[in-house]
Amino acid sequence: MSYKANFRVWRGDDTGGALQDFAVEVNDGEVVLDIIHRLQATQASDLAVRWNCKAGKCGSCSAEVNGRPRLLCMTRMSIFDEDEVITVTPMRTFPVIRDLVTDVSFNYTKAREIPSFTPPADLAPGDYRMKQVDVERSQEFRKCIECFLCQNTCHVVRDHEENKQNFAGPRYLMRIAELEMHPLDVADRRDAAQDEHGLGYCNITKCCTEVCPEGIHITDNALIPMKERVADRKYDPLVWLGTNLFRRNKK
Repeated sequence: MSYKANFRVWRGDDTGGALQDFAVEVNDGEVVLDIIHRLQATQASDLAVRWNCKAGKCGSCSAEVNGRPRLLCMTRMSIFDEDEVITVTPMRTFPVIRDLVTDVSFNYTKAREIPSFTPPADLAPGDYRMKQVDVERSQEFRKCIECFLCQNTCHVVRDHEENKQNFAGPRYLMRIAELEMHPLDVADRRDAAQDEHGLGYCNITKCCTEVCPEGIHITDNALIPMKERVADRKYDPLVWLGTNLFRRNKK
């Protein structure tokens, strides 16, 4: 069974643009990306959209559908009413290149700022054996497909462009938490998380968790525990005393 859907798609580039209306056929079982492809094939051959796997695993087709950050390939048409106008726009937080394609280089810049996994210096590769229970806490974060929907929806940078320089965003604060929780990582990342990557900017609204297509509990399992570790270091009197005594004895 098919029907005609009313789509409103943003067309333009970095100099400006506008929403353009289309009436396009929809078939059973299709997703929004199918409709965008049909638009390219039948009405707007120059429509730009980034995509790759069409299976919800590459994170390429991130955009906003009716104002909500989503993967186009995982947004089923069946969730919309047949007479509903469906608006598809590029991710708002990042500069537009053309149509639905945005410049997400901000995220790669932030990724390079995170120090890599740091095992003990005397640990040989063959000694990297751990029990599953030792890695379960941080393993969830490895499901990230880097769709950057969490980065896009985070109001710290979505509504405040000036914060981008000092804020890594939920995806990379989660990366710091993952490494901090790793049983073989010996780097102390707490001060850097707060002072260099902007952990204090996060006010745990959970908007990043709500849009994650992999269902990662970014706020509860990564950002809040990381905030607790930072707070312990700075404000817990016993931790502060022990840390300073240890440093004094070491000197």
